[in-house]
Formats: sequence, C-alpha cells, structure tokens
Amino acid sequence: MPTPADPGAPTFLAPGATNAIGRMLGLLGDEWNLHIVRQALLCATRYSQFMAHLSISNSVLTNRLQTLVDNQLLTRQTHESTRARTEYLTTPRSRSLWTVLLSIWAWEVNWVVEDPARLPQAIHTTCGRAFMPVLRCGHCHTPAAAEGIAMLLGPSGNWDRSVPAATTRRRSDSVQQGDGLLPETMTMFGNRWAAALLFAAFLGTTRFNDFQHQLAAPPSLLAERLQTFCTLGVLATEPAEPGGPERAAYLLTAKGRAFFPVLVAALQWAQRWYCAPEGPAMTLTHLDCGAGFTGELACDQCDRRLSRDELAPGIA
Repeated sequence: MPTPADPGAPTFLAPGATNAIGRMLGLLGDEWNLHIVRQALLCATRYSQFMAHLSISNSVLTNRLQTLVDNQLLTRQTHESTRARTEYLTTPRSRSLWTVLLSIWAWEVNWVVEDPARLPQAIHTTCGRAFMPVLRCGHCHTPAAAEGIAMLLGPSGNWDRSVPAATTRRRSDSVQQGDGLLPETMTMFGNRWAAALLFAAFLGTTRFNDFQHQLAAPPSLLAERLQTFCTLGVLATEPAEPGGPERAAYLLTAKGRAFFPVLVAALQWAQRWYCAPEGPAMTLTHLDCGAGFTGELACDQCDRRLSRDELAPGIA
C-alpha cells in the first residue's frame, strides 16, 4: 500500500511539467476551492458544515473536497468509533494560504464593498487594534507596490507551463451573489483564465493578440474576460492611434494594481509548495533595495510583521 504524501512537504514537479503558477491557478483559480479552504480555516470540518455555509450542490462539494484532499490542502479523517464520522482537516499547505485570504479581504474592503460592515473586521491581537495589512519587502522592510517590483518569468516560467491545464467552469448564480463575501475576487481570481490573464497583465502584456498568444486561451473567452475586467474597473483601454498598426491596449488601473498583494501571496504560496527542477516559475526583484523580493504582510498600526496566530478569528 503506497505511503500517503506528507502534506507538510513540498511537491517536486517533473521536468517540463506544469509549473508552480499553473498548479496554483488550477487549484486557487476555482471559486469553490477558495471558498471551501476559507471555511476550513474558519474551523469547518464536517461535510454538513460546509453545506451550511456554502450554496453548493452535493456533487460539487464532494468533487472539490476530493480535489483538495488529493492535492494535500485537506486531509480526510474517519472516526470509526463515532458512526464512521468523517472530518476534513486543514494541512500546513492550506493554513499557509492565510496571506492570500487576508490580502483578498483588504482589497475587497478598499476597492469593492460599498458597506465595509459586510466583511468581518480584522483585529491584530498583538496590538489590539483594527488594522489593514501592508505588503512590504522582507529584506528592507519598506512598503512595496507593483510599480516597485520587477517581475520576470523564471527558468520554469514558460507560458505553456504556466497556464492552467483544466478548462474553467461556468460560474453559478449563487457564487455571483457573494458566497464567502468576496464578490469581485471570485470574478477576477476564482476563475482559471481570469487569474492567468491577471498575471500576464502584471508582467506587462497589454494587447489582445499578445494575451491570446501567451495564454493560448480561446478568443471568445479572452474577449469576455477582458471586457469583464474593464467593467469592474480593473483594466482600462487606451485607444490606438487612428490608422496606426497597434490595436487598443488594456492597462491596469489603480484598482487593478491594488490587487498586486493577492497575486504576490498566491505566487509565493505556489513556489513554496510546488518546486520545479529547473528553478522558479517567476522571479521578483525589489527595485528600491535591489534584493530578490519576498513579500511579507505587516500591521499598519504597530508595524509588526503579521502571523496567522495573531489574527482574531473571522478572516483566515
């Protein structure tokens, strides 16, 4: 009988296989996986508890739980002595997603939710105050934004290895209504092709043909995603010069650039847990200090680096 994989150890990828970005997009670029992991981090363990908190069908929940177990984000534990009760427990791999979820919360509060009271308040238990997370450089500890980070595809970062292998699924009406209180994030990141498109935009891609060439996405799907991002105010179009050879450019807006901490957290999670023999899928450099950029989240009230056990329950 094969030995179960250690959920606390990284997955070592085969040479030439889908890289860390592609593996991450295949998992986190799925609205239900994100919602289920969030509920698990908020202490849901039983099938009935997930059903109670999510507007999800039995078949979809069963499928996603199995996917998360197979990919070591959850472990299944059966208690034979209590009528074969089954629990789904978090692992180091899923618990380390708290930075992604906290960054999503901050973006939704600042850019999406008209009534911030809809979302739980973030309390830093160390200083006892409500706070907002600040992305900063782990080397020089200065705040960092997308404009100050050089992003390049790394040794395993070929586009054909970075895009999600599976096709996206149609979004359900229940998720569009805001399960998990993350409405626009589910449109932007809870969809494999949308998340891949965001990474391409932050790498400097602006033209439709370039997006299509890099992502190998169906033209109709790509056009739909780009239009959705423009409607959300994440991208804006810059008209081409009349009679010029170039078509309109799709440029990140302030709202789109503010999503950068979410992508950094997701990328760092991916490259921590999925290791390609050729090297990382993407490299980041902090232009201010010249060091390789490893992002960390700090409290804007006390300037202390955040850890999950210092967050009051309710977000991640």
